[in-house]
Amino acid sequence: MPLAFRAASPADPEATELLAEYVAFRTAGFAALGRSYAPATPDPSTFAPPHGVFLIASVDGRDVGCGGVRMLPAEPRPGDGSADTGAPRGEIKHLWIRPDSRRTGAGRALLAELERRAVGLGAREAVLDTHESLAAAQRLYRAAGYRATMPYNANPNATHWFAKTLVPGTVDDAEAVRRAMAFPDTCGLRSPEQ
Repeated sequence: MPLAFRAASPADPEATELLAEYVAFRTAGFAALGRSYAPATPDPSTFAPPHGVFLIASVDGRDVGCGGVRMLPAEPRPGDGSADTGAPRGEIKHLWIRPDSRRTGAGRALLAELERRAVGLGAREAVLDTHESLAAAQRLYRAAGYRATMPYNANPNATHWFAKTLVPGTVDDAEAVRRAMAFPDTCGLRSPEQ
């Protein structure tokens, strides 16, 4: 079952359905913590070339997830321990895999494809934010080479920020996606208790 990616607008019906599931999941997770989730509707113009891209991932014609990358202004972030010197950054946003498609490598493959697209847009660094309650997501990001960094935004839903240097041509992206799909356990997708 190969994973396929297609570009879409976050306003397209298929993307809207996946994003609604994402928001419902995050809202329920925050409610369980006694907090309120502050959803943000993605601006389609920031996820369209040359500013970004939004992808829908599918297996055998069935949509299983989505995510986007949007370019951010290059800004040095002194004091965070990174080597960032103002290189162009792509921000990974709204990475979502439907529950019945998790632990298959789909999340890692989608992340790798978003990184590849970010490089194509000119990014030399990928950044993302997440919440402390999303332990599986944090394991995925760390397994993919992300490191903790200082907050680069004021997202009220985030407690952790990550960054990864992107170097064009140093990794066979197609091979990384194939490996992620073939060997999901090597991508940090299974929790220690499972």
